[in-house]
Formats: sequence, C-alpha cells, structure tokens
Amino acid sequence: MLENLPFVYKMTVQQGNIITEEMVDQLQPGMTRRQVQYLLGTPLLTDFFHSNRWDYTYTIKRGHQPMEVRYLTLFFEEDSLVRIEGDIKPDPVRAQSREPREILVKVPDHEGRKGLVERGLEAVGLEPEE
Repeated sequence: MLENLPFVYKMTVQQGNIITEEMVDQLQPGMTRRQVQYLLGTPLLTDFFHSNRWDYTYTIKRGHQPMEVRYLTLFFEEDSLVRIEGDIKPDPVRAQSREPREILVKVPDHEGRKGLVERGLEAVGLEPEE
C-alpha cells in the first residue's frame, strides 16, 4: 500500500542477460553456438525439449516506472545459428555507422617495485640476493 506512494524510494532491479544493440549487430547466420555464447553469454533460458532454441530475457524495473522487458530468441540447426527473433534485430546499417572502438590496455611497469620479502630484508638491514 505505502510502496506505491511517489516519495517512497524503490531501487532499480535488473534481471537476466543484458543484451545491447551492439552485441546483437555482431550476430550473423552460420555462427556456432560457442561463438554466440562468447558474444552474448550463457542464455538465461534453455529448454530441455528444444535444445536448438536459446532464449535471452532481460527485465529492468526502475523505481515507479513500468517494467521494461526485452526478448531475444536464437534458433540453431546442428551447430549453426539460422534465425533470430526478438525485440532487437541485427541491423548491418546501424553496425557500419557505429565507429569502431579501440581498446587500449595499459599495464603498469613492474620494474623498480620491490616485493614484500625484499622490503622486509631491507628494513632489517640485509641485502636481498639476486
């Protein structure tokens, strides 16, 4: 009763697989199950009787707003993706208009940093052996 009042805080609740347009745009017919799983993650729903169908479902409930629900269903024959259904479909035009992102990973330089044992030996006045 009181939870419906506008001043009562309701936290955001997300459930399922987060699927973005960028992820879906990378799907292509003929991809293997393993490639799809690498791209989208393990499907939330798998049907024992329909092993060639993977269902990805995502819901988000933000505060007092209505719940948003997104579906993506993939169909396989043998080990190849053959059909895609759902709220988001691959769009080659959208994929090409997206600027490629460069991922830069900076690894800190480890030289000159002393470990715990080396610092301990120096603290007591001993020189570590090399």
